[in-house]
Amino acid sequence: MKLVVVESPAKAKTIEKYLGPGYKVLASYGHVRDLPAKDGSVNPDEGFAMEWENYADKARQLKAIADEAKGADALILATDPDREGEAISWHVQEVLAKRRALPKDTQRVTFNAITKPAVLKAMAEPRALDEDLIDAYRARRALDYLVGFTLSPVLWRKLPGAKSAGRVQSVALRLVVDREREIEAFRAQEYWSVTADMEQDSVPFLARLVKWKGQKIDRLTIGQEGDALAAKADVEAARLTVVSVETKPLTRNPPPPFTTSTLQQEAARKLGFSASHTMRVAQNLYEDGLITYMRTDGVQMDESAISAARKAIAERYDGGYVPDKPRIYQTKAKNAQEAHEAIRPTDFGRERAGSGDHARLYELVFKRATASQMASARLERTTVDLADGTGQLGLRATGQVVLFPGYLALYEEGRDDEGDEDSRRLPRLKDGDSPAVKAVKAEQHFTQPPPRYSEASLVKKMEELGIGRPSTYASILQTIKDRSYVRIEKNRFHAEESGRLVTAFLERFFEKYVSFDFTAELEEELDDISGGRAQWQAVLEAFWKDFKPKTAEVMEQKPSEVTAELDKFLAPFLFPEKADGSDPRLCPNCGQGQLALRGGRFGAFIACSNYPECKYTRRFAQAGAANDGADTGPETLGTDPETGLPVERKAGRFGPYIQLGEGKEAKRSSIPKDAGELTLELALKLLSLPRTIGPHPETGKDITASIGRYGPYLAHDGKYARLQSTTDVFETGMNAAVVKLAEAAAGGGRRQGASREPIALLGTNPDGAEVKVMEGRFGPYVTDGTTNATLPKAKDPKALTLDEALVLLAERAAKGPAKGKKPVKKAAAPKKAAPKKPAAKKKA
Repeated sequence: MKLVVVESPAKAKTIEKYLGPGYKVLASYGHVRDLPAKDGSVNPDEGFAMEWENYADKARQLKAIADEAKGADALILATDPDREGEAISWHVQEVLAKRRALPKDTQRVTFNAITKPAVLKAMAEPRALDEDLIDAYRARRALDYLVGFTLSPVLWRKLPGAKSAGRVQSVALRLVVDREREIEAFRAQEYWSVTADMEQDSVPFLARLVKWKGQKIDRLTIGQEGDALAAKADVEAARLTVVSVETKPLTRNPPPPFTTSTLQQEAARKLGFSASHTMRVAQNLYEDGLITYMRTDGVQMDESAISAARKAIAERYDGGYVPDKPRIYQTKAKNAQEAHEAIRPTDFGRERAGSGDHARLYELVFKRATASQMASARLERTTVDLADGTGQLGLRATGQVVLFPGYLALYEEGRDDEGDEDSRRLPRLKDGDSPAVKAVKAEQHFTQPPPRYSEASLVKKMEELGIGRPSTYASILQTIKDRSYVRIEKNRFHAEESGRLVTAFLERFFEKYVSFDFTAELEEELDDISGGRAQWQAVLEAFWKDFKPKTAEVMEQKPSEVTAELDKFLAPFLFPEKADGSDPRLCPNCGQGQLALRGGRFGAFIACSNYPECKYTRRFAQAGAANDGADTGPETLGTDPETGLPVERKAGRFGPYIQLGEGKEAKRSSIPKDAGELTLELALKLLSLPRTIGPHPETGKDITASIGRYGPYLAHDGKYARLQSTTDVFETGMNAAVVKLAEAAAGGGRRQGASREPIALLGTNPDGAEVKVMEGRFGPYVTDGTTNATLPKAKDPKALTLDEALVLLAERAAKGPAKGKKPVKKAAAPKKAAPKKPAAKKKA
């Protein structure tokens, strides 16, 4: 028997089916060990020796693999075909060697797609583990560990409120922060456009002013309304004739098939997926044998795939859509060893697969890969110039016509920030024509700041700069989101205060290590290791000898000294020069103190030097002298008539709040965003929460209304129901509360938006029970009322037949009860065996 080890159980099941008898396929469930999260896991003084620790939750998988390996004739390591996959195989081999369970015959195989031909071909061509890829993994893992465990403690001690820093995540964060600074430094410029609605042979078209008073007009030339209105009047008074018609042919070639980064970009643009969600769905499609491996920087497809794509195009379109020669794309990746085949469908005869997000992503992969082998699109761009009799006034109209769509008939690449593409149709015009001017418009515009990064544009920028690699993009973006260094609004990254402060700290004290060039060069060195062109310990030594002294130097500084340096470093941002030449640091509250950066328990803020006499503060990220959100100290709303204590509005770490009294006994309440104008009456209502509505008519237990972390809610006997607004907390009556609690209980545990109606009714089973497809918490499933069976990810629930459903139900029933139900049944038996318990007590 031969033992095959892969990462996932889905992959294991598929491959075992392909290989047949004589093979046992087990899953490692990803990595089986890692560096312990403690000091000393990497020892630079001993050649960067690493101390590995098995994951506690992988003990069962490792035992199963070891038990099978002891009796196996050979071990075949068939994990993913990249650096991480090579590392997982190496870890499994090392663990088995320590347990003396490693078969003498140990082989490594890789395949780019989980199809029977690809798997069988790989099994016939085994190799040894790639030591260069393993060294590159060790170097990357050691670098990330050393940076994290050396730099993060510096942040914690010198920069209150900071959470962590990372070798690549900090550089990605800097991109977001830099863009935020660009937007804040941007000053909008006014400009005006003059356009004419024209018509020729009953066909309307638009022309814009390009020449006025004999001068060429650019976008920003007309900057004042008076000039715009004068130009408009001149156009209205002029008799315009066509002086030239220029037509140019254009050719647009299809983009290559997806790489990891371009897949993440297009899925973000067209499907609204985050990078991490895209990779999860792509992983499922790969494990189901529908697409090739999804972590790649290669754009090439193998010859058989190209032939299959060309055949699919010929069957779907006429011969003109298939180019004379196959299109061959070359990867730009510097590390050829990791430049696998592009992401493509394993079967070009299958246009659709799966359901939900799986179906949408598969369709995107299919269309992109197929379009990459289609004919170019042919277009025609026409430019028409019009002028008055004097030659002092000129307008221009442009239009674009698709003569032959080519690949555009199937797929068009998305863009992060759409420009104004002139794809308007123009009427037939020739020299000397005088189109009618129907209306002339003078419109005001303002220049726009650069757009914030979306996930797509940030991944694209990281790829351009050489920061990160295909397998790391999703985790990098997820990390800066998880650390709350950024927030996502309307699919755009916004830098949070904590993210800005960490970036400023790193730029001031560790400038080299957050520079784009240095990070990209380090990535290239790691690629050199995986390509066998560099020695991993030498690369680490070169990094460590400069990095370690720098962290020690910063650690010796006092937090107050660090804050003072950041105050200087950030002065242009925090205290920009004022237009009237006055002191930008002068306190707007007392008019005497100087504003400066201060460090607090929960992070940095701006405060007046006259504290405590002047209690003016503002948030760190609130640039300049803007007073919106500034805190000039507690605001007294009035006095509580019952206690006589003052009711004050204050500003805290999580926003404004109300406080009644002082010290530990003080009552506090946050101020909801939808509360409206804050009055003493409203403040007292908020401080009085929770509000008791009354006893439930069935249980007799009180129903209460309050505001929690996730908004307003009702509570009764340990169960909850959500309310829509703060007003509902104070106005919801007994009848409405009972109904809302009942509705919440009826929908409890259901996935939001899951339908209670069946997706499909398939018929009845041999016992007469109805078989139907339902939408469940974890996806669609088929049920006969007794047994539930989850549908395969690639299966369209609406396409499931009764025969297929009965097979799934039979397979599920044969496996017995679900894992979570077995312990319940076993635990029930001892309760009946009462005589054993007294005996145990006597013994005691």
